[in-house]
Amino acid sequence: MKTYLEPARELPVIDDVDVLVCGAGPAGVSAAISAARQGVRTLLLDQCGCVGGISTAGLMSHWTGSVKGGIFREILERSHDSEKKNVINPEKLKTVYLQMLDEAGARVRLYTFVSAAVVEDGTIRGVIVESKSGRQVITARVVVDATGDGDVAARAGVPYHLGREGDHKMQPATLMFKVAGVDISRGIFPGSFESNPEAPKGKLQDLAREHLPFPAGHVLLYPSTLPGVVTCNMTNAIDIDGTDADSLTHAEYVCRSQMEPIAAFLREYVPGFEKCYIISSASLMGIRETRHFEGEYTLTGEDILASRQFDDWAVRGASFNFDVHNLTGAGLDETGMQAKFPRIAGYSIPYGCLVPKAVENLLLAGRCISGTHIAHSNFRVMPICANIGQAAGVAAALSVKNSVTPRALPVAKLQEALIRADT
Repeated sequence: MKTYLEPARELPVIDDVDVLVCGAGPAGVSAAISAARQGVRTLLLDQCGCVGGISTAGLMSHWTGSVKGGIFREILERSHDSEKKNVINPEKLKTVYLQMLDEAGARVRLYTFVSAAVVEDGTIRGVIVESKSGRQVITARVVVDATGDGDVAARAGVPYHLGREGDHKMQPATLMFKVAGVDISRGIFPGSFESNPEAPKGKLQDLAREHLPFPAGHVLLYPSTLPGVVTCNMTNAIDIDGTDADSLTHAEYVCRSQMEPIAAFLREYVPGFEKCYIISSASLMGIRETRHFEGEYTLTGEDILASRQFDDWAVRGASFNFDVHNLTGAGLDETGMQAKFPRIAGYSIPYGCLVPKAVENLLLAGRCISGTHIAHSNFRVMPICANIGQAAGVAAALSVKNSVTPRALPVAKLQEALIRADT
């Protein structure tokens, strides 16, 4: 590979804050709101032109999974736009997020890409960003990595592995889109891979595998908050590395090439969809899995199945299934469980999963916390990620206020603050 030696240059330090949150998905927004509510100077960065990540720019259909209390409950109450509270109106949600950030006193900077971490003697001091304004530096006392892929942590030197243990395969990518012109009263809406309803020409999941272009081949349909509009979670791109720009570009091509065949399939085989047409698609690729970081504790599938209640909890009452999309094709992976997932009590996530090894003054939030491939398939959903973000934001703020590193923060202080915020 050819290389180019970039000339050294001085970069302007454009801001210095107490808590810097990188990534404005549900975890990052929640982290920034929660840190700012603790009274510390907080800045939230994101590469997109809106906040919300997959919940907004990603055109996600609904909140799936659940968690006990916390900031997610507040987001849900303020943003729901129908009798079914878990259905997302992405345009309303964008505004609600911004209102909550503004009310908390958190500042936001969009259209800004984090390109490097500033690390001195094993401690993160800030990040280097790229934007229309050029290459600049933002310093902070504590940085929260809520980028999903853990871009900051990776650049800071936190050890990690990609994807599934052993072969490093990752869950497939999806580009969400919406169709209009649906007769909702006659529609069939399979909401899971294990739901295979009978339609006039056969069972829908079987028909999808037969007629949709590989690796598409499943039917996941969700009514939206708008009349006659349905969100489709049906495009599918396998062998995608969400940390690689070329791979992401390939995913965009693959998923968009599947959209019209999927719409044609819906018109042909699904009652109520005979006159449907595509009206919008996500501006952000849905990446389910990339880096798994090494933290002070690594959450496992066994922890979840045992409903473990950790003494050093940062999140409580998390609940979902093992939502492992097929790593080699359409549908549910053989390791996944949805309808067949056992009925168990909610589990907790220990604070150690948010505290990465090797680097000080850095916290993980969202799907990049320390967990196994199987555990990740459960905690990666947005309600759980929002409350992980809340815990990270509060922990970051308390670390600043108590002049300690996040690793040295007494967990009892964090728990007391989380309980107070929930009353």
